[in-house]
Amino acid sequence: MTTETSSGPRQARLYLSRVDPWSVAKAAFMLAIAVGIVIVVSVTVLWFALSSLGVFETLSRNVNEVIGNSQANFDLMTVLDFSRVLGVTIVLASVEVILVSVLATIFAFMYNLTVGLTGGVEVVLTDRR
Repeated sequence: MTTETSSGPRQARLYLSRVDPWSVAKAAFMLAIAVGIVIVVSVTVLWFALSSLGVFETLSRNVNEVIGNSQANFDLMTVLDFSRVLGVTIVLASVEVILVSVLATIFAFMYNLTVGLTGGVEVVLTDRR
């Protein structure tokens, strides 16, 4: 007959003493790509929703009323053309992907440099029983 002492779940306190920068770069790149796709899709859906509701035409009319000059008509649809908005969105999403990937990798290097001073991040692992 065995006696089992069960005083609760087992716990292990571990310290994260090093982070592989290449792994961080790959994971950050994939997450940034996903966020970039979400941004492009969101802007596309928002543009079509605003266009179908007539928001751009209303804003253009209001701007022309504020200007008050009948010779100088301001057409908001030329400024907020779908191809222009989508192009700017893709450029900004690409910049976001690059910045997130580079900054995450730099932060991984910085973490590895400072882990000697701080001792690392403490992680408590618990066994489910």
